[in-house]
Amino acid sequence: MTHHLYNLGAGVDPNLVRKILDPHYLSKVSQTFSNLKETIRMHGPWASAWVGESGGAYNSGGRHVSNTFVNSFWYLDQLGMSAKYSTKVYCRQSLIGGNYGLLNKTSFVPNPDYYSALLWHRLMGKGVLAVSTGASPYLRAYAHCSKGRAGVTVLLINLSNHTTFEVNVRNSMNINLHVKRETNNRKRSFMPNLEKTVSWVGSKSDGTIFREEYHLTPKNGYLRSTTMLLNGTPLELTDDGDIPSLNPAHLDVNSPISITPLSIKFIALPNFEAPGCA
Repeated sequence: MTHHLYNLGAGVDPNLVRKILDPHYLSKVSQTFSNLKETIRMHGPWASAWVGESGGAYNSGGRHVSNTFVNSFWYLDQLGMSAKYSTKVYCRQSLIGGNYGLLNKTSFVPNPDYYSALLWHRLMGKGVLAVSTGASPYLRAYAHCSKGRAGVTVLLINLSNHTTFEVNVRNSMNINLHVKRETNNRKRSFMPNLEKTVSWVGSKSDGTIFREEYHLTPKNGYLRSTTMLLNGTPLELTDDGDIPSLNPAHLDVNSPISITPLSIKFIALPNFEAPGCA
C-alpha cells in the first residue's frame, strides 16, 4: 500500500524552516504512519507500507530551503520515523528537478540531502530498534542494526539552537543525557538527571575500543548552506567528479557522545550486541 507524503505543506510557506526545526510539528506525521500500519494489520496483513513519493514541501519544495542543509533535519527524521512504522520502501521526490532534488538541476552537484541519504543507506540496516526517551523533545533519536556488520548504528538529530547534548552509554543500555553547555553567553545550565532509555538489551564486548561518528553540520554555521560538512570537512565532488570519501571520526567507545546545536550525527557502535540484530 503506497501513499504520498508532504507534511511540511506548500513550498512557498515562509515558515518552512520553523516547521522543520519544531519537534512537535515533525511528530504530527507519526499519526499518518501509525494509521497506515494499523490499516494494513487489520485489512491486508500480506501487504506492506510504501512511501511512494515524499519531498517534504509540495509544489517543488521550498526555494533556498529544500536544497540546503536545514532540509536534512526533516529528511533524516522522516526516514527514521517511516522505518519505525515498518515502511518497506521510501521514494524521495526527486533525484533531479524542483527545489527538492537531491542533485542540483543544472550542475548535477549533490545537495546536502544526497549525502544524508547516502549515509543512511550505508550505515542503517533493516533491523529497526525501538527507542523510548524522556529527554528533551529537541533531541531526536533512531537506532538500527548496523548494515553489513555487527553492532548498532544510532542517528541523533539535535533541533535545539542553543543546547549541546552529551550522551553517556553504559552496559545497562541506559543512555544518560545532560545539557553540557549553552552555546551562547548565557549562564551555563546543568541538568544531570535527564535520562534517555534505549529499549533493547545489549552488552559491550572487550574487543573494540573505537566507535565511528559521522557529524553533519552546515558550512559556516549557515543552515541554508548548500554545502554540508562531515566532521568539519566540506562534502564536495573530487576533481574527477566522484563522490568524496565519507570517512568517520574514530573515538574511544567509552567516551561520552556529544552533539552540538542544530547538527546531526550517525554513531556506529560495532561492539554493541542487540538480540534483534543477531
